[in-house]
Parts: sequence; C-alpha cells; structure tokens
Amino acid sequence: MLLVPFLALSQNSTEYAVFETANLTPNPAQISQFEKGLAAHNKKYHGEGPYGVRVYWIMNGPNTGSYHWSMGPFPWSSLDNRPAQKEGHDADWNTNVAPYTTAESGAQSYWRFEAELSRFPKDFTIKNMEVDYWNIKRGKMEDAKKLVEKVHKVYAEKSPDDTFGIYINEFPSTKEGRDLAVISFFDKSAWLGQDRGFVQKYETVHGKGSWATFLNDWMNVTDGGETEIWMYVPELSGISGDVKAADRN
Repeated sequence: MLLVPFLALSQNSTEYAVFETANLTPNPAQISQFEKGLAAHNKKYHGEGPYGVRVYWIMNGPNTGSYHWSMGPFPWSSLDNRPAQKEGHDADWNTNVAPYTTAESGAQSYWRFEAELSRFPKDFTIKNMEVDYWNIKRGKMEDAKKLVEKVHKVYAEKSPDDTFGIYINEFPSTKEGRDLAVISFFDKSAWLGQDRGFVQKYETVHGKGSWATFLNDWMNVTDGGETEIWMYVPELSGISGDVKAADRN
C-alpha cells in the first residue's frame, strides 16, 4: 500500500509527486490533548497509501515547538478521493485536533518533489532533518535549479552516500519567501558540526575558484533563506519513517 502513490505516478507520466504540508502550533496548556488527538487522527485516516502522514517537531527558529504535518507523496489526482466528510475525517479533525491549536496553525503548502535534483542513493529511516528554505527571486527559478544541478553533480561524484531532497513550492508567496527547500537527512546531531569538505569537493569537480563563482551566482538568484531542524515523531505519525530509495528515484 505504501507503494501506491509511486505506482500511480509511473503509470501516468503527466503526473508528479507532491507533498501537502502544514505547521501546527498547539496551545501550550493543551499539548497532551493535541498530541493524543493528532496521533489518533493520523493512525485512523493517514496510515497508508497517498494519504500517509509523517509528523515532525520543529527544534529552532520562529516555529520552535510547532509540529510539521506532511502528507504524501501523491499525484494531484488523488486529492479528489482524500478522506473527507463521508469518512468522518473532517469532523474528527475539527473535534479532536483543531480545538487544541493556536491561531497560527493551519496554513497549508504544496511542494513538488524534484527527483532528478535529489539524492536518495540507499534505503534509510528518517530520524532528523535539516530543512533549508530559499527565497528565489522572481523569474530566477530555472537559474536556481541549474545551480542545484551543479551541487547534485558534486554529491554524485564525491559524496555518493549522502541523502537529500529538493522540493519546489507549487504555490509560492512573495510574502512568505519559501520557494525552494533543500532537506538533508541525518541521524546524530554531531552531523550538524562536521566539516564535510564540500568546498574542496566542489572545486575538484568544477574547477579552482568555482565555489566563489557559485556563491555569487546563488546570491544573484536568491533573496535569502532560513534553516529549521526537524525531528521525526513516529508516535504522532500515520506511517513509519522508512524510505525506499527506489521510490524516490
């Protein structure tokens, strides 16, 4: 059942994989009720197939303490049959989850998974993620993707076991400024402080002085960004953190 969205995508070349996401901020006085309701809801309505949900706890930045709710990947066509009023989905959410959140919750985004720009060389289990959001200048997305291709080439040749995903906001907002996301997966927090020698690897692949050129080009296509660290919360999720490389390539 976990393979259903990918089988659907492979059978219809006009569709591609997207994720539906939302940040949920619980009322500080009702976190236990919120977590209980969210866990039960996801296990009942989002435990398999294209509607499977993973939940992450945000560890830093303005959204610290919020929960990132992520459904998918799925083809757009599957949204027409998502759990709704017939199955009691909406009523359950409105009764057991929404009352325990704050007014900051609920804004949804849809992210397109860019398989050709991403690196999923092996099966793994999600534990922690570094999420880099970038604000891409208007009309510069294709230029940004070409620069990401250069980074992808470095990882493919010099760090073949590293895993990361590239995602593009399907409905970007100039106010929000979250147009492109780079998600790196890691197990131990020590990973955050490691020097992985990327600059040297980049210049080995693209030539001496190429890193300075890349930075200049990247600044010309972006208007800044921000980074969040997420921790996968299995007890609140509908599906496990297991990811099959074959499903992402």
